[in-house]
Amino acid sequence: MFKRRTPRSTLAALGRWFWPRGGWLRAILYMAYRLRRLPDPAYKISRGIAAGVFVCFTPFFGLHFGIAAGLAWLMGGNIVASLLATFFGNPLTFPLIAGLSVELGTRMLGLDRPMPLHQTFDAFSQVSVELWWNLRALLTPEVVHWERMDEFFGRVFMPYLVGGLVPGVIAGVVAYMISRPLISAYQKARISRMKKRFVRRRMAAQRSTAQRIDEGNLS
Repeated sequence: MFKRRTPRSTLAALGRWFWPRGGWLRAILYMAYRLRRLPDPAYKISRGIAAGVFVCFTPFFGLHFGIAAGLAWLMGGNIVASLLATFFGNPLTFPLIAGLSVELGTRMLGLDRPMPLHQTFDAFSQVSVELWWNLRALLTPEVVHWERMDEFFGRVFMPYLVGGLVPGVIAGVVAYMISRPLISAYQKARISRMKKRFVRRRMAAQRSTAQRIDEGNLS
């Protein structure tokens, strides 16, 4: 009932992920609109944004929504804002995030050299294939192999995880400091506009009532 009439191909779906409908500017404006319309106070929305931005610097791809929601709940932030803020991690920013995190984590762990960026993303895809292969092998006579998994955790996952903490915290704090005054100013301006509209409608209703009374007295 709710499926597409013409199924989207894998290539088209991948292209849509890199370039959303209407372009990135429209997508960013839509996210900003949704954030402004959230009913919570500015500090709670900003905490949710900080949680979502921080999670983008972790290597838990596919789990960002759940981690962001849990972190926002622990911080007393808005969960919906945290989910929207994970949009900070996208095909345009992930290369920068991954490169910075892996290089920083490699130095912090005292490893020889950071893995090149293209090999980092290849490692994620390869270990995903190996993981699914081994899960299937548990139910079949096929042999389980974990060679890629060992190298992945040692050279990619752990450097990414450790190295992403520092820039993730910094980015989260910056996102909080920028978003809170902006959201607070927007909410105050919106409340002021609503009050002015209410006063205008009330005055118009009073004038209409007075006009009807005058017309009744004249008749």
